[in-house]
Amino acid sequence: MAEQSFQLYDTTLRDGTQQEGMVLTVEDKLAVARRLDDLGVGFIEGGWPGAVPKDTEFFRRARTELDLKNAVLAAFGATRRPGVPASLDPQVRALLEAETPVVTLVAKSHTGHVRNALRTTLAENLAMISGTVRHLVHAGRRVFVDAEHYFDGYQLNREYALAVVRAAAEAGAETVVLCDTNGGSLPDEVRSVVAETLALTGVQLGIHCHNDTGCAVANTMAAVDAGAVQAQGTAHGYGERCGNADLFTVIANLVLKRGREVIPLENLRELAATGRAVTELTQVAGDVAAPYIGGSAFTHKAGLHASALRVDPDLYQHTTPELVGNTMRTLVSDMGGRSSIELKARELGYDVEAGSDAVARAATRVKDLENSGYSFESADASFELLLREELAGGPGPRPFEVESWSVGVFGVLSGEVRTEATVRLLVQGRSVTATGHGNGPVNALDTALHTALDPCFPALARLELVDYRVRVLSGETGSGAAARVLISYRDGERRWGTVGVDGNTTAASWQALLDAVHYVLLDGPPGLVHDTAPLAAAATG
Repeated sequence: MAEQSFQLYDTTLRDGTQQEGMVLTVEDKLAVARRLDDLGVGFIEGGWPGAVPKDTEFFRRARTELDLKNAVLAAFGATRRPGVPASLDPQVRALLEAETPVVTLVAKSHTGHVRNALRTTLAENLAMISGTVRHLVHAGRRVFVDAEHYFDGYQLNREYALAVVRAAAEAGAETVVLCDTNGGSLPDEVRSVVAETLALTGVQLGIHCHNDTGCAVANTMAAVDAGAVQAQGTAHGYGERCGNADLFTVIANLVLKRGREVIPLENLRELAATGRAVTELTQVAGDVAAPYIGGSAFTHKAGLHASALRVDPDLYQHTTPELVGNTMRTLVSDMGGRSSIELKARELGYDVEAGSDAVARAATRVKDLENSGYSFESADASFELLLREELAGGPGPRPFEVESWSVGVFGVLSGEVRTEATVRLLVQGRSVTATGHGNGPVNALDTALHTALDPCFPALARLELVDYRVRVLSGETGSGAAARVLISYRDGERRWGTVGVDGNTTAASWQALLDAVHYVLLDGPPGLVHDTAPLAAAATG
């Protein structure tokens, strides 16, 4: 069970949706809420009913379509307007009509905002807070109050900021959340203000941080250390400007670094999977280098690191990646040496001997190829083909050979541009010619390869090109420069990449396409340890 006294509060569906480029449908929001609930988050803020029609619809549908097992749904809104009783304020009424167990109110705690944004008096602002909280509590709601701009307001007028906290609590607010709305605070400031506020008011406090100094997670941790019992954040740190505190990082820090079981320990292993699911739903990618759950979080490239990791993974990792559902990866590059090759080979399922000649040859080839422009960091399939050759002692038999290939681009009178590729292959002792059309040379060549090979090799039917990148290599200028092509593929559930380098971009693309096909046809079932004996036998006859 998660720690009952701590309130883990997610605001992805409200504050997180202010992220530039994020547009969620009601269906998207319902799906994100389900994933967060499965993770074990305590509270999910669904949006601002009455102010945002989509959020009003979300709460209407949530009543029948969300079967939350761990989380409590919260509606967000503002205190009553100046001079209007809470019972008559339409925005307050919309909060009650959302029918959520929890209502979170935003309240001004900065005197400048009270006077210039609300255009009311300091006394009326306190009355607005007290009256709205009492009205909602009387209606049977649990109430949290977000004290907006609290840290800036505390520095400007400490007594008034404290009066806001007391007014909310005395009216019945369960938790008063101190907000670093502009994101300009640093951890020592947050720790000090939270500790002082707690000591001077005795009120149960929460923390809500934005990331404009890059300290949102650190500030959240400082507030919790100082006594805050509610931590607010968003998935992947989504949010306006520089974003909010990344709730995934906060969760992992609290569980693994502070020993606070804010979600069930078994759920922590779903952290990375939850992060991936949320990015699929929002279509806004998380940071690949995000702590704990990012694709690079436990990725190692330098040879010195790889050599140490071979002895003990903990030497260059602060925690075990499997605890958060992630995995350790080794990148193959000219920065690595034999240790990197050995670790990567084992990661791919090959049983290699430490210090073997094959590993040494592979390391030398990688360094030479990367010196000429290749990059294997995002091209695991091309690296594995290279590795297999070295383990076998030379190139093994290929399932087909290329006799020739060509690409033509044709413009017609109507202005339409057509691309046609023709490949001639030797497959199982017979010559096969196929033509493919596409929206460019790579698409046309890919289509031609499928046309020629799929009837003979059904496994290729699942091979799908999903990303294509070209980089002009330094050292050359103009249209004659060499190019590096990286192509990513999906083969069922797996995703991997290949690389090609040539002075001609289409030729580099052809190399990468061929590697993809050979990889699928030579590869065994994923997850199995490869037996390299047949490779050596094939190479010797």
